[in-house]
Amino acid sequence: MITLTAGEIGLLIGGEVFCDKDLLVSQAPVFDSRKASPGCIFLALKGEVADGHDFAADAYRAGAMFSITSRRIDGPCIVVSDVIEALSILATFVRKRLTNLTVIGITGSQGKTSTKDLLSHMLSVVGPTISPAGSFNNDLGLPITLLECDEKTRFCILEMGARHKGDIARLCAIAQPNIGVVLTVGTAHLGEFGSVDAIAETKSELIQNIQPSGVAILGSYDKYTPAMASLHSGRVINFGTGCEVRATDIEIREGRPHFDLVTPGGRDAVGMRIVGEHHIANALAAAAVGTALALPIELIASSLSTAENTSKWRMEIHDLFGLLLINDSYNANPESMTAALRSLLLFAQERGGQSWAFLGKMHELGESGPALHAAIGTLAQEIGIDHLVAIGAPEYGVSQGQMITHHYASIDECLSMTEHFSAGDVVLVKASRSERFEVLAQKLESLWLDKSGVEG
Repeated sequence: MITLTAGEIGLLIGGEVFCDKDLLVSQAPVFDSRKASPGCIFLALKGEVADGHDFAADAYRAGAMFSITSRRIDGPCIVVSDVIEALSILATFVRKRLTNLTVIGITGSQGKTSTKDLLSHMLSVVGPTISPAGSFNNDLGLPITLLECDEKTRFCILEMGARHKGDIARLCAIAQPNIGVVLTVGTAHLGEFGSVDAIAETKSELIQNIQPSGVAILGSYDKYTPAMASLHSGRVINFGTGCEVRATDIEIREGRPHFDLVTPGGRDAVGMRIVGEHHIANALAAAAVGTALALPIELIASSLSTAENTSKWRMEIHDLFGLLLINDSYNANPESMTAALRSLLLFAQERGGQSWAFLGKMHELGESGPALHAAIGTLAQEIGIDHLVAIGAPEYGVSQGQMITHHYASIDECLSMTEHFSAGDVVLVKASRSERFEVLAQKLESLWLDKSGVEG
């Protein structure tokens, strides 16, 4: 963060200052007192379970210079009416000060975090780069990420999520992105938006808020995203089949994509280390950003080939003494579920064992939820998954064709299935975030290791 005094910050955010106005802040704000460090600001947020005001003293002892609060506390603070709004005002000011910073905004129904990770790996080779931890993609996470930048930062990568119309436009007003990336428009959060058309309109807010001098980067995997080109008067780069940035000669080896990357800058080979054919689209999005920045294709291709999976619970591969477990428990929607099932099948075919899909509910699908779950059950049968283990999700349907469907009410009840695992089998664990399937993945791993006589 650029260095500011408490007095300057108080004036910016319109707060009442109850601390030394000459206190210097040099670190980005935190809202978890356990993550406070010398020189930072503590954000006292009041949630449904805990009140940040109760932890301000802990943050101060850890080095926080003062807290931004919504009421007076016993300690150094700046009091405002709305802490989140004050954070946005501060981030907006800092963004305007950093005139040499290139901000890349990413949105889409799936792939935001994976694309962010690929981009961060690539751009870090070029210059100091800031990107969000996890999925910091909302009114809290985006400003905090932006405030991590200082005068030395060359690139800032920001995820932009949305649950309502206008959310992305509001984030753009803070971030002022130079490059906007829309990956795809799908059915994630369909229950909140009501229609895919409404989702597309909201995602397009990113493109509408790029200056004419900026670059719009658009995927070609649905009918909505390419059409957003009409919303931007500046340069547009499309990626996907038959586009300016594309992949040719695609092969999947041990679940990992290998292809030739083609851009206006030439052609070069890419062999990805991360799992899943669906990551080709994310790689092409990152390559399109590299193209917009005029990076050499050799640098782009080598970066895509050396990037590792850095975000937890996203297609994590655990090779467990004969059993392969794919932990993709971070979240789920119909598009990402389809991609994960296809990766599961490829691994099982290569290893010669049976495929096991442990699936939980996909949330926020609204009235379409039952039909979309049933469609995933049908897809699993059609592509040749051997076992679908549905936990708390009867919507996936009953056994169809050669596939065997097992239904259980809870995670603990399904654990008996490990008795039927054999060496060479492949297990996928996937559900929406609130289902906490990372717990299931850990339990399946422990049970298999116990069965195999291996100490964890």
